[in-house]
Amino acid sequence: MSSFFLTKTFHSLRLVGAVQTPACNAVFRSIRFQSTAAAAATKATPEPLTSDYPSFETLKDAISPKTYKALVGEPMKLKFMTHVQTEVLSHLPELVKPHNPDSPTVRDLLVRAKTGTGKTLAFLIPAIEARERALNEAGKQALVDSGLMTAPDLERRARAKFAKETVGVLILSPTRELATQIANEATRVLRHHDGMEVRLLTGGVNKRLQMREWMKGSRDVVVATTGRLRDLMDSEPEVLKSIQTAKTFILDEADTMLDMGFRDDIHAIQKELPPSPIRQTFLFSATVSPVIHQVATSVLAKDHRYINCVNSEDSPVHAHIPQYHTVLPNAAAQFPHILRLIAHDQLSNPKSKIILFLPTARMTQLFAAVLRRLSRELFPAKTNVYEIHSQCDMRARINASDRFRKERHPTILVTSDISARGVDYPGVTRVIQVGIPATTAQYIHRIGRTGRTGSVAGRGDLVLLPWEIGFITWQLTEIPIKPVTAGEITKQVEELASQVDSNPTSEHIRTPYSPCVPELETAPLETMSQVDPEKIRETFMSMLGYYLPKGPELRVQRGVPFEGCKDWTVQACGLKMPPFVSEEFVAKMGISDSHKRKPRQFSSSGQSPWLSRGNVKKRFEKERSSGWNSDRNKDRDSEGGFNRARYQNNRDRESESGFDRARSPRSFDRTNERSQSWSRGGETRNRTRDWFQNNDDNNNERGSYRRDSQRDSFRRNDDSRGGNRSWSRADENGERRQYRREYRPRDEE
Repeated sequence: MSSFFLTKTFHSLRLVGAVQTPACNAVFRSIRFQSTAAAAATKATPEPLTSDYPSFETLKDAISPKTYKALVGEPMKLKFMTHVQTEVLSHLPELVKPHNPDSPTVRDLLVRAKTGTGKTLAFLIPAIEARERALNEAGKQALVDSGLMTAPDLERRARAKFAKETVGVLILSPTRELATQIANEATRVLRHHDGMEVRLLTGGVNKRLQMREWMKGSRDVVVATTGRLRDLMDSEPEVLKSIQTAKTFILDEADTMLDMGFRDDIHAIQKELPPSPIRQTFLFSATVSPVIHQVATSVLAKDHRYINCVNSEDSPVHAHIPQYHTVLPNAAAQFPHILRLIAHDQLSNPKSKIILFLPTARMTQLFAAVLRRLSRELFPAKTNVYEIHSQCDMRARINASDRFRKERHPTILVTSDISARGVDYPGVTRVIQVGIPATTAQYIHRIGRTGRTGSVAGRGDLVLLPWEIGFITWQLTEIPIKPVTAGEITKQVEELASQVDSNPTSEHIRTPYSPCVPELETAPLETMSQVDPEKIRETFMSMLGYYLPKGPELRVQRGVPFEGCKDWTVQACGLKMPPFVSEEFVAKMGISDSHKRKPRQFSSSGQSPWLSRGNVKKRFEKERSSGWNSDRNKDRDSEGGFNRARYQNNRDRESESGFDRARSPRSFDRTNERSQSWSRGGETRNRTRDWFQNNDDNNNERGSYRRDSQRDSFRRNDDSRGGNRSWSRADENGERRQYRREYRPRDEE
């Protein structure tokens, strides 16, 4: 379908709230999504186009002429239904009849269907047909109330008033991208329905603009994300009033919404709607878990119908998609291996289209920046790199999604899980997942972005670091995924490069490419050396937030992902040292550092250090009980100094008793960990400071506490009755010198 035609469609039907405003026209003019059902009508569908599935022409007597014209004619030109469309639409026209207490018709549906099977059109057709019937009934009722037999103008005004005061269909979606795609699909179905419009309520768009269009236009089909809808319902009485009249309620990707924590929001919105069975409800989900059954029990009518379009014998993912996983030998091999996978796909597919999934938004930003720079000279073909993640504003996400969808040359979309479910990108040749996905279901949905049409076979690659192998062992036990080593991929890339050099298959591939293959190993580290270290630190912290709770899933201790992320910053990103993490943060996260503790140092006397510490403590307590004005404190020379020989004898006695000055409970050690242990009155207080923001080479000159414990340590005993302070410090030659200072009691001053 041409861009001109889609643009014309958007202007004529005034898609999505705020589309008529100048600020939003530029945004939504680029939203030209191809739906799953539209993909089924062009080259191929996820389901085979055979006589096993009926054609849309069989719906001619079951739906309105206007809807039928949009389906089989302009703009959709559909031929055959998919499995889920056949199962749902076969219940027309009974499915769209209004509620009748005396009729046993089942109107609520719980449908299990995979992504990419045309389920969007399966729930839109009956919902729009129900709204069309409600509008016709409103016009006829106006004629009855006026006592007229025929009055087209009166009937038209009644329909328009009813459309502006009530909501016909309310559709909830987990993400903005999926909501926008559903809104676009609804607009295409409404092509020939004069006056019927679609309202899109999502975050990222000014609420004032959305409310302006809400008050001006009709509210036949409302597509919303749960967060923005609840916000508007709480702050805008007009929105709440209209939502309370919705007679059709649809939950798309219900399992995703529950995984994202929207269960309370769903129930809060449901309470404002008309009760069931007056309200018709469709619940669509790729999986039906016990939680989905609980939500279905509270949302759907008791006599709802369950439609399962996923066979129990089917693989959780499309069986025709080859899937491979690679466990890298170390973090340094991560970037080179990803580059080889990209080169492998571009050498194999002239129209390479890759989606690269990453766990966090910060990782997505970092990888997109690196790949964008390397793509200029290192990839086999000139490659455009787009990025989508939660840190992008709505305009940037829409533009990147639209451009990637329309791209006909080699391109890469670097994205987080925002693009993992529901959004259709035609022609994706490979899905690369870096790091473990959030869940097994998320892995399935990511893989589902490729192999969605018969013309593209697709492929999936999972790239893991050594400590992430537990995800394969414990979480993907039922997935048909095969191992492949980094060396095998390297060999395959070299062979493909030689073949392309000898027999070029596309004008977009640069030749000769074989000399560039070795650079895939060295170029990433050179590029990473130019990345701002602060950006790497932010990425590191985001990885900690993602990976630390994953320890039980990987069957490893929490400290293993922590150390793995630190190694990643050094080996993969080229930092000389991993970013500093305070001991306080480590303690809060429950990370054990027992595997890093140094061997315990025993005293020269051969006694246990714990016994020595106990003896020293008792001696200190005895000194305190006898007061600070003891003979030991009075050992001063006439100049106010101290008797060095007597002090040396005291040190000898301490050594014989096993006293370790560095391990004294009253010691204060300024260490690299920036950990301070203060002792006052025999009580030790520990506190940790994080000076990462001031971490530079001049910290010592600026008075920071970053000192080596072997260069500076002291202990201090202070009291209102006097005291002393002793410390040791290494001079320029490395020899340690002992110092001591005594204080007069306050009553003597």
